[in-house]
Amino acid sequence: MGRGTYESVRAERPWRYTRPVVVMSRSLKNQQVPEELAGKLQLSDASPEQAMAMLDAAGHRRVYVDGGLIIQSFLRAGLIADMVITRIPVLLGEGRSLFGTVPADISLVHEETRSFASGLVQSRYRIAR
Repeated sequence: MGRGTYESVRAERPWRYTRPVVVMSRSLKNQQVPEELAGKLQLSDASPEQAMAMLDAAGHRRVYVDGGLIIQSFLRAGLIADMVITRIPVLLGEGRSLFGTVPADISLVHEETRSFASGLVQSRYRIAR
């Protein structure tokens, strides 16, 4: 996850993540991991390719990428295999583009769509290669 996502969840207790978390941030790389998150969280300024190599070496084959800028960097590096996009029934007056600029169109193959009583609609896509 990126710094923004981390900063929005870091104070939550209990810590919701059961798998190792890597926070990718140049600005946080020299900070200490909170004591209660030691062993659960790692701060890194690695590139997406370096992060995936590190996780692969630790035996992790699939990862969940979260945070707008981090998702964009993994997309640009060609490291996203599939995506789940959740739409919330709220029209925003303004905001940032979720995917930002990518060097070329990225074709998606629709896998499934689910809707929830709350109004959320969630679609899963595979990146066409």
